[in-house]
Amino acid sequence: MTVPERPTARAHREVAAVLREGDLAIDATAGNGHDTVFLAKLVGEAGEVIAFDVQEQAIVSTRERLAAEGLLDRVKLVHGSHGSIAKHAAAKSVAAVMFNLGYLPGGDHAVITRTEETLQALDGALEALRSGGLLTIVCYPGHEGGDQESAAVVAWAEQRGAEVFRRVDTLKPAPFLVLVRSVDILSTPCRQDVDTP
Repeated sequence: MTVPERPTARAHREVAAVLREGDLAIDATAGNGHDTVFLAKLVGEAGEVIAFDVQEQAIVSTRERLAAEGLLDRVKLVHGSHGSIAKHAAAKSVAAVMFNLGYLPGGDHAVITRTEETLQALDGALEALRSGGLLTIVCYPGHEGGDQESAAVVAWAEQRGAEVFRRVDTLKPAPFLVLVRSVDILSTPCRQDVDTP
C-alpha cells in the first residue's frame, strides 16, 4: 500500500518545479520557518524571500532557523499580516507564494489565520505572481474555524483555475492542497483530485 503524499510535501515539489535561482518568492505564513528555509535555498544568493507572520514567536523561530542554515541575508522578515503582500511585492514580480494556514505548531492554537484576511492575502498574492508563477495553499479544515476558512479558499480558488488535492480515506477532515497557476487563472475550470492510498 502506498502512502499518499502529504500536502506540504506536494506543495514543496510543485514549487521546486517553478522556482529558480534569482527569483523572488513569498512565504505568506512563516510559522516555524520550514517553508521559508525551503524557499531561501531555492532562490539562491541572487534571490529573495519575503516571509510574513503576525506572531513574534514565529518571526523569532524563523529567524533562528534561517541563521542556523546561513540563509538570513536572503530573507526579508515581516512581522505583520500577509494581507499586506501587495505593499511588499510589486505586481507580476513573484515566482511562487506559499500559504500554510491554521495555527502555529507549538504555539497558541487560539491564534489562527482568519478567513477574511486570508482571502485578502490571496488576492494580493495573485496580483504579485508573474506569468508562470505558482500559488500553493495548504488548508486545515480539522480545527475550529478551519473548515470555514478552507471552504472559502476553495470557493475563491474555483474561480481561478485551481487544482485541489484531497484525501478521502480519513475519519477526520484531512489537510489538503490548493494550487493556483497564474497561467490558468482565466481559462481553466477548477479540478478536484482525490488522493487515495
